[in-house]
Amino acid sequence: MEREKITALWAHLHWLSVLAQQGSYTAAAARLGVSKAAMSQRIAELERAAKVTLVQRTTRSVRLTEAGQKLVDDTRAAFEQIEHSFARVRDLAEQPSGLVRVTAPVALVRQQLMPLFTDFLKNHPDVRIELDLSDRLSALATEGFDLAIRHTERAPDTHVAWALCPTQSVLVATRGYLRRKGEPQAPLDLQDHNCLHYPRSQDSPAWTFEGQQLAKRGERLTVPVTGNFAANNSEALREAALAGAGIALMPDFSAQAALAQGKLQRVLPGWKPVGAFAETIYAIRPYTPHVPRAVAALVQALRRGLAGGFGV
Repeated sequence: MEREKITALWAHLHWLSVLAQQGSYTAAAARLGVSKAAMSQRIAELERAAKVTLVQRTTRSVRLTEAGQKLVDDTRAAFEQIEHSFARVRDLAEQPSGLVRVTAPVALVRQQLMPLFTDFLKNHPDVRIELDLSDRLSALATEGFDLAIRHTERAPDTHVAWALCPTQSVLVATRGYLRRKGEPQAPLDLQDHNCLHYPRSQDSPAWTFEGQQLAKRGERLTVPVTGNFAANNSEALREAALAGAGIALMPDFSAQAALAQGKLQRVLPGWKPVGAFAETIYAIRPYTPHVPRAVAALVQALRRGLAGGFGV
């Protein structure tokens, strides 16, 4: 094939690599900012030029053929180098610019991050943020995310993590509930209460506490708990607690406003819940030699905005 014809197909090859990452024409088109029809046309043109099928299509997804996967594997390093080189050149500009794709937990975004994102965009008008609200730790590079905000114990070894702020788990209830049911004086008293919990597995729920007062300092107790409501979202747990349904265990960033307003109060303040949620919120990104200026600027803005934690 003539060199000019091969050069004309470079963009097609890049689109094929994005299709391989995203796993569907719809997702790949969204990532590239083009229509699904344009995406399909480019892949068809590439297949005609290669004279071999590169993509096997089904009603729900696409899968690369052996030839298609080889083409993606052989060109991946070159496209990554082009991307990094362009990012370095773009960052020579005085102001950060470009798209930053971020994934972050639903409750954390709604309760704490949205004001920080909007302030950042006001101060950096050439940056665009595309936000995915999810509580799962995505495969960042595969799914095309530049940054994940997560409360976790540690980042994957293949990623880079910046600590944004400390966080802690808090046990809370309304004064009305505690007047009706009695206020627990020790962790074992929770067995007589309706405990609103975050489901972790099919096992029966249990909460672990560490003593904070002098007489109990360092002592650990694990208490099996029961309750008529569980949710994998801390906002839902908070709303159930605010309705007087029981005692809830949740991250401090979800309870902060309700505690400050006196709508909820701490339960067992002499005991620290441990192991339920991580104690640090991180910004995590896949490792690359170069960090885009827009990503670095956003991380610094989040660190400033979250400095000191949530004051609970």
